[in-house]
Amino acid sequence: MTSAKFITFEGIDGAGKSTHIGYVADLLRARGLTVVSTREPGGTELGEALRELVLHKKMHLETEAMLMFASRREHLAEVIEPALGRGDWVVSDRFTDATFAYQGGGRKLSIQKLEVLEQWVHPHLQPDLTLLFDVSLEVARARLDATRDLDKFEQEKATFFADTRAEYLRRASQFPARFRIVDSTRSIADIQQSLAQIISAL
Repeated sequence: MTSAKFITFEGIDGAGKSTHIGYVADLLRARGLTVVSTREPGGTELGEALRELVLHKKMHLETEAMLMFASRREHLAEVIEPALGRGDWVVSDRFTDATFAYQGGGRKLSIQKLEVLEQWVHPHLQPDLTLLFDVSLEVARARLDATRDLDKFEQEKATFFADTRAEYLRRASQFPARFRIVDSTRSIADIQQSLAQIISAL
């Protein structure tokens, strides 16, 4: 576990991924690695400003998708690529799979258009490992309703989340070498045990 790696956390809102990002980062640091923990949309000053727009302002679907990739281009240039270049490990709360899931699956934007943007923004870089936290829609909604005020995505109807989840699972089947699906209905202790096994194999 010496060469730099890029690990992403994915899942529908309420899947529980955010609970475990710090745990994985700590596992890596315990092995003497330098870890950069970040998120999308966001991760940079410009990205955080775009995050506020994307999460809370109504806009055309294609505008939303392009803002996601604009934030991602800045994120790559300012955070992800420099960190990997230094030999650091990067742990990110969401990356491009989220855009395919939310804007492609949930919002029904053409997958082909998203593929064009992906090839433009990061034609050669993909995560080394993507942890997809998967739960039923009912569990995810109950968690959201119990925890916080909801942004515009979290307020979407069940059909939106069903389609978003379906696109995540399609991506996982399309790229099985980098995806690991985590059953996020289990206890935190059980999930962390599984994560430790996955991380130790990197």
